[in-house]
Amino acid sequence: MNKIWISIFLAVLVWSAIHPKDYLTWLLETIPAMIGFVVLLATHGRFPLTLLAYVLILFHSIILMVGGHFTYAEEPFFNWLKTVFDLERNNYDKVGHFAQGFVPVIIAREILLRKQIVNGRRWLNFFLVCICLAISACYELIEWAAAVLCEQGTEAFLGTQGYVWDTQSDMVYALVGAVCGLVLLSRVHDRQLNLSGVS
Repeated sequence: MNKIWISIFLAVLVWSAIHPKDYLTWLLETIPAMIGFVVLLATHGRFPLTLLAYVLILFHSIILMVGGHFTYAEEPFFNWLKTVFDLERNNYDKVGHFAQGFVPVIIAREILLRKQIVNGRRWLNFFLVCICLAISACYELIEWAAAVLCEQGTEAFLGTQGYVWDTQSDMVYALVGAVCGLVLLSRVHDRQLNLSGVS
């Protein structure tokens, strides 16, 4: 985590806060990124992550901030895709839920490997996928709680766009993201862990 990372994060966060579609939605969507930023600042000295993990976290944070600015149902590029391909909904939220598996799986992998919590790569991969599904399920519960407590103004946060299976499909995208993260990034991650002196 360096000055460039922090500068990009803060620049996108400030941009996202300037005239968002809805301030409540902006807050609900960006607060995980802001909490993550504070946690990274607090733990950077005693538990610095690999470059891969930091890049992925920044990538995921930007997805959240863009979604917070436009709302997931009205993100412009995916609205354009919706029109061009005659889709029923704006699918930007599915990018967010894919990232909800793709990014945390590497963060969790780094923690479990460095702390030597799980023995054996097969068990490691199983528990990592379980962790990502648990994160996805918790997020869906948070969305449900927000809808119940706030009642009005949470439609943009939920982003269901009338799709009855939205919650379940969100979790499937997180599952696919977690598996893809493990398949595509495990070797790169292993090399970075070895370079940083941990395994």
